[in-house]
Amino acid sequence: MPIVNRIAEFAEDMTAWRRHLHTIPELSFDCPKTAAFIAERLREIGVDEMYEGIAQTGIVAIINGQGDGPTIGLRADFDGLPIIEATGLDYASVHEGKMHACGHDGHTTMLLGAARYLAETRNFSGRVALIFQPAEENGGGAEVMVKEGIMDTFDISQVYGIHNAPGFVAGGFYTTPGPIMAAVDTFHIDIKGVGGHGAMPHETCDPVIAACGIAQAIQTIVSRNHYALDDLVVSVTQIHTGTVDNVIPDYAYMNGTVRTFDPKVQDMVERRLGEIVAGQAASYSVTAELRYERGYPATINCAKEAAHAADVAVEIAGEDKVVADAGREMGAEDFAYMLEKRPGAYLFLGQGESAGLHHPEYNFNDDVAPVGASFFARLVERSQPLEGAQ
Repeated sequence: MPIVNRIAEFAEDMTAWRRHLHTIPELSFDCPKTAAFIAERLREIGVDEMYEGIAQTGIVAIINGQGDGPTIGLRADFDGLPIIEATGLDYASVHEGKMHACGHDGHTTMLLGAARYLAETRNFSGRVALIFQPAEENGGGAEVMVKEGIMDTFDISQVYGIHNAPGFVAGGFYTTPGPIMAAVDTFHIDIKGVGGHGAMPHETCDPVIAACGIAQAIQTIVSRNHYALDDLVVSVTQIHTGTVDNVIPDYAYMNGTVRTFDPKVQDMVERRLGEIVAGQAASYSVTAELRYERGYPATINCAKEAAHAADVAVEIAGEDKVVADAGREMGAEDFAYMLEKRPGAYLFLGQGESAGLHHPEYNFNDDVAPVGASFFARLVERSQPLEGAQ
């Protein structure tokens, strides 16, 4: 089965929706224009119920099927990134310093397309809960929506989401049972020394040298404190210090990211970072403070639901364009919070060759939006079929 015919018929509308969303990227929870546009489309589509203002600007809309049955949740994120767009498109961002550089405009469009089809046909039992979520990039909007009770309020029994994948075959899908994306933590290190003249380092306690020593020592966590066959990434991503060439500063700041799948590994990294920072600070006669922040948990697909989603993807894309056991990767995703509460699965939809995610030249491939919408639609029809339907 290729793209659903009815969805193909309004593909141009979907392109128009997506490109409008691309012009108005908003950040974190503060997405009023985006939410208003989504709500307007949902009213036109004819959803049965709509609840706005969840997690500030999030929306849950309900479409009733025919007859009794469970509620399946479909999620799309819609926030942008604080990036200056460099695409040169005639529909580029009009919000300076903000950009849809991760394809959330496309994710939202795919769910709106599926909603339009499902509201027209209602070829399923039970209900569909359409979850439009802010703050995936920063703030954990999925966690907030879960804490505000969407899973229980709307009696959602299972939940699914899609993310686009540059570099993977356009219109193809990949997923995996079990862990698919990592937990993400952030560390901050504040180093206080004694500054002075660059020509007289013996009179200082140099935080620059201490920062370099700490950065080097942190690399031993993966190479010497961790079993090599388990997945772990510890990356120092920022060091800020100093002002001019002949002054040794009195302060340095370091920052980085930790990616894990096992809570025991997560605990080990936090402990070793504390030990390294304290030990290195003492060796350089500076003081240093570690702040360790635990972020999104690992995104863990349920095996049954991941296999079911892969079967649906094969219907839409063909067996040669679906990888059902792609393995896991070290990126992170707050959809993890929804999967902690309900069974479900997260998939990637290939968009062909393009700039990578979070790149200032990235642009979502409109040709794959009907593919994602068709996947969502058939997922509902196969998960909650009408009596006697296939």
